[in-house]
Order: sequence, then C-alpha cells, then structure tokens
Amino acid sequence: MKKVLVCGATGFIGRNAVEHLAKRDDLEVHAVSFNRPEYDVPGVTWHRADLRAVDAVNELVAGMDVIVQAAATTSGAKDIVSRPYIHVTDNAVMNSLLLRAAYDHKVGQFVFFSCTVMLPSREEPWDEDGFDGEIHPRYFGVGWTKVYVERMCEFFSRLGVTRYTVFRHSNMYGPHDKFDLERSHVFGATITKAMTAEDGRIVVWGTGEEARDLLYVDDLVDAVERAIDRQREPFKLYNIGAGHAVSIKDLVHKIVAASGRALRIEHDLSQPTIRTSLSVDCGKARDELGWQPRVGLDDGIARTIAWWRANLAKP
Repeated sequence: MKKVLVCGATGFIGRNAVEHLAKRDDLEVHAVSFNRPEYDVPGVTWHRADLRAVDAVNELVAGMDVIVQAAATTSGAKDIVSRPYIHVTDNAVMNSLLLRAAYDHKVGQFVFFSCTVMLPSREEPWDEDGFDGEIHPRYFGVGWTKVYVERMCEFFSRLGVTRYTVFRHSNMYGPHDKFDLERSHVFGATITKAMTAEDGRIVVWGTGEEARDLLYVDDLVDAVERAIDRQREPFKLYNIGAGHAVSIKDLVHKIVAASGRALRIEHDLSQPTIRTSLSVDCGKARDELGWQPRVGLDDGIARTIAWWRANLAKP
C-alpha cells in the first residue's frame, strides 16, 4: 500500500481528497491538521502539525510515498484587494519546506495544487505554456507565489527521484467549500446568500460581467487519483477545469433558480470585484491522464445546494 500524506486535510480541496482517497484499498491515507478539528473518516491516520516548522515537516514526510499538498492560506476577493500579503508569506514558507523534505526523504510523488490566478483575461482558453509573466495587478502577490511554487516543483524534479505533478486548476466549488461571506469565493458566497436571504433579494458584488471557469471538486480529486496511478514523468503541469467560462451574472441566476427561492438580484458596485474572465484548455490532461470533467455546472450546483441543506442549514 502507498502511504499518502494529505496536507491541508481540513480545508476544501484537502477534505474532499481525504474522503475520496480513503475509499481506496491500495492507499494508506494520512491527514494533516493545524488548528481546525479533525473529522472521522474510516482508515485515516491524523497528524497535527505546523507546516511552517522545519522539524514538524520532516517528521511528517519521512516514510511517505505520496504527498498531496492542499495546505494554503486562501480567501476571497475582499482579502486579495485589501490584505494581499496573507496569501504570500505562509504559502511560500510551507511549500518550500515540504518540497525540500520530499527531496530529502525521497518521496515518490508530490502533487501540488496551483491555480489559474496568474493568468490574465482573454477570450481563448489558456494552455499550460501560455503564461507570459503578465499578472493582473490585484493578483500580483498570490499569482507570483503560485508561479514560484510551480517552478520549485520543476527545479526539484531535476535533482532527485521524486515525481512532481502540478494542477493549475480553475475555480473550484462543491462540498466543504468556504461558505462564510468573509472568506468565501464567489460560488460559496452566492450559495450562502441565496440560501439565507431573508428580505427577498440577493446582492452581487460588481456588475457580474466577469467570467469564471468553474469545476466541481470531485473532478479535481479524480485528476489526483489518475496522476497517482499514471503520472511517471519527473515533472508535469496540467490545466484542470471545465474548459469554458461562465459569467458571474449567469452563475447567480443559475444558483437562485436551483435554490427554488423567489429572490430579486441586485448589484452593489461599491464592493470589491476583480474583472477578469478566462478559461483553460485541458487537452493535455485528457490525452495523458485520460481525464475530463464529468460533473456539469447545473448538476454541480444542485449537488452543492443539497450538501449545504444537509450540513449547514439551520434546523
């Protein structure tokens, strides 16, 4: 059995990864938590550690076959605009330490979740080689931090035995996402607004003209499983997304319709919004991993609302 260490196991992507990977008989899953409570998944071994501490990271990584690195400081547009530094320092430190430890302990594979935050707006989908160093000013810090870790993965892939798989994924949504209005991304925030509105209206930040490539989280975890099973090169970078963009305005209308509630949609132009629109070309993941998205947006919205009602709705 391969020993798989999931870092950031109490976060959105990490928790979904743990729950899916733990169902496999050929994997021994270890989960890392820092300051959030653990949860019960049969067969999972829990570790509590600060990934910014050298000794803690080395103790965790020793003896592991695969590291799935989902630990990160993340939040929504409000923090990206007003406190961009929170996405830079801790993320750079923890990833640097994990990458060094993977090299030192000869871990078989390192899976890193990057994202499309470094990519500027454009109508055509981006492929993996299209990034030219131009990052939207609002995304400067978080964008270059992601690029730095991608390049660190490539750097270490040239030195030792560890294989590095980087997923430059689009905007994720689904169960265990952030649904509080202070830290959530647009999808989670819109779900919460639609399900909790008490005055018959839902307020959207900005005009809603910006567009996002939206992917249900199960499809990302499927890519992780395929990489564990099939990726044998020293370094691979894959786009993972739906392959097309949906405007925030259309997304809000879809969520309101799926909620079954009669809500009036209003726009607050005074709140922070980042007017970018992009999508990603996932042909490389399709050709090399046999991966493609399986959950459409309407189905994903319905699944997420059902999960929200089952887990977050007030009695």
